[in-house]
Amino acid sequence: MSHFTPNSGPYTVVGLGEALFDCFGERTVLGGAPVNLAVHANQLLCHAHCRGVVASAIGSDPLGERLQKELAARGMTTDYLTVVPEVPTGTVQVTVDVAGHPQYEITENVAWDGIEFTDSLAQLAKSCSAVCFGTLAQRAPISRKSIQHFLASAKNALRVCDINLRQQFFTAEVIESSLQAANVVKLNEEELSVIGELLKLESRELPVDDQIAGLQRRFDLSVVAFTRGEAGTVLYSGDERVEGEVPKYLRQPQADSVGAGDSCCAALIVGLLLGKPLGEIVTLANRVGAFVASVQGATPELPAEILELVGR
Repeated sequence: MSHFTPNSGPYTVVGLGEALFDCFGERTVLGGAPVNLAVHANQLLCHAHCRGVVASAIGSDPLGERLQKELAARGMTTDYLTVVPEVPTGTVQVTVDVAGHPQYEITENVAWDGIEFTDSLAQLAKSCSAVCFGTLAQRAPISRKSIQHFLASAKNALRVCDINLRQQFFTAEVIESSLQAANVVKLNEEELSVIGELLKLESRELPVDDQIAGLQRRFDLSVVAFTRGEAGTVLYSGDERVEGEVPKYLRQPQADSVGAGDSCCAALIVGLLLGKPLGEIVTLANRVGAFVASVQGATPELPAEILELVGR
């Protein structure tokens, strides 16, 4: 069953997967796509007394302690962070080019490679409103199995696959099983091309709209979000194709685009949960993504003008 009908809340949005710190030389900031997503969902849903939750694993080390403190400082629970002894908290070395586009070198054999499907995660899976996951956190067998268990238990939830292909950490098998488990998918042009080739999709030589239609049919997807960087996001649902204007924010001198896609995905999930029309959802997603891309860091405080869009 791939389709989803929004309920009346309260909502719990789970970011399931890698919890880590992005390292920009000497500067380290909270990161990992599931963390970024949960933080933004938590901000966007604050008016409705709903929450974003991170489900992951951290090390018994200073970075692990810092990660818990940073989430707690944002008013978020740390109940679903498992501490894995003798394994470090995840890190990523990030380099940013002159245009603000990041490149990632992801540390292997870290805590989030060992996410266990605990009783508390099982309960969270059954009760959550939405869960967002990707391919990166499934690079190691323990976490991959736990993520698959979680998705199988989250039968009534919005299950969003944010593809996020990174380095060599994906396979055709993981991509296919992730798409089968999802009812919503977010991806960009490069990822669409890679998926088409790896899964030998019949539509892979066709124009983008037709490729996405083929993906929707193959995996029975309710919504596909196709991100295009500064050109904004296009939403596909059934026969609908919706895009919107991308606002311009004044770019800060040290701005990077890290986390912009994650914030866009959070806006998509929040809009779907609240039952908003696709046009309003794409407007919110474009505005959130453009703002995050204009500042430094993946999880800035969102301005009131964005939060007001959610509350309308």
